[in-house]
Amino acid sequence: MATDPDPRRIRLIMELRGQGIDDPRVLDAIERTPRDLFVDERLEYAAYNNSALPIACGQTISQPYVVGYMTQTLDVQPQHRVLEIGTGSGYQAAVLSPLCRRVYTMERHRPLLSQAEARFKTLKLENVATKLGDGHRGWPEQAPFDRIILSCAVDAVPANLIEQLKVGGILVAPVGGVPNSNSSEPLERFSQRITKIIRDASGVTEEVLIPVAFVPMLSGLP
Repeated sequence: MATDPDPRRIRLIMELRGQGIDDPRVLDAIERTPRDLFVDERLEYAAYNNSALPIACGQTISQPYVVGYMTQTLDVQPQHRVLEIGTGSGYQAAVLSPLCRRVYTMERHRPLLSQAEARFKTLKLENVATKLGDGHRGWPEQAPFDRIILSCAVDAVPANLIEQLKVGGILVAPVGGVPNSNSSEPLERFSQRITKIIRDASGVTEEVLIPVAFVPMLSGLP
């Protein structure tokens, strides 16, 4: 990853600190990840703005604050294996890469996955594995995972994803109302909140956190 100082990155990190992102490992991972590599060339000027941006296939690259908040909530450790549902641009996976042993990331849009794979190769992220598939199914061949993160919203977390989480593991996801594929209503009209799920020997506990607006997780492949 790039290490050259960039005023835009420094400014973004200061803003994230002010918003309560205080895990030094997470901040370092965000600072070292060149977000301009993950946005369309026409939007490069806004790459380090603290805002979500559109990408191909009707998807978005999440706001850096939300990426930082979800990553910090996930509490990733160096020995962990992490599953991400919804690769998108690849930005979230790239931020996770230096924080854990291995990232497994799934995407249903082949063009997005191909672009993300090229970015991972450019950044020499050798601990990121990719898969084209339906996120509802997870990645059972590689389960169980220490951590699971959803980069897309669900009405309720699929039971089989929770089953692919280790006992003691953490899952973080945007949960709440999601538009159907024919909806023309803006995402902001749907109530979603970051939800932290901890699996223990007796079941799961949930903690509902900040409001967000994510594109929905859809079944099947386009």
